[in-house]
Amino acid sequence: MTATPQSALRLSEALATRLCHDLSGPVNTLLGVADVVADDPAAAAEAVGLMADAGQAMARRLRLCRAAWGSAAALSADGFASLTAGLATKRLTIDLDRLDRSADFSAPAARLCLNVALLAAESLPRGGLLAMQGHPAGNIIVQIDGPGAAWPAGFVGLLADPNQAWAMLDDPARLQAPLTALLAQAAGLSMSLLMGATATPAPALLLRLGA
Repeated sequence: MTATPQSALRLSEALATRLCHDLSGPVNTLLGVADVVADDPAAAAEAVGLMADAGQAMARRLRLCRAAWGSAAALSADGFASLTAGLATKRLTIDLDRLDRSADFSAPAARLCLNVALLAAESLPRGGLLAMQGHPAGNIIVQIDGPGAAWPAGFVGLLADPNQAWAMLDDPARLQAPLTALLAQAAGLSMSLLMGATATPAPALLLRLGA
């Protein structure tokens, strides 16, 4: 299935729904804390800390989504690390120690890698480790490890034929995999799973970012 005005509209609708979903958690925290303070002014000191945490989480998510889903822009390796750090939680660790910091990501490569990071985080439903290593202008290997770690169902098919992604935009909760495949296709970049001798639901993902 190729892109049509209708499918492009579906993509924009899915992105808007997804962004609202991602921001609803921090916003609801802010509103909940505000209600607590209104009912119990003595709790204001503790509430300020909770509101600050929620506000910072929302700001980090907005910066990441703007870079991943907005206009593509080149990004230094340190800038990439700063943005992906926003995905880290008490249960999710981000390891970029083996990412070469001597080169920048091109605009298409930066956007693709940020979306891959979002997809990898989603693929760790109970937390774990997301590790990325390699060269921003060459190859990047993405590994996920943790309880329940698995790439989304149908992801292999998307890698083989990204055009299938247009048929998978109805569910904002499952948007990240088809969106990532479409971005790779549009940028002329490739992704492939490094299948080993033993089948695993979370094999390493190879991103080829070079010309």
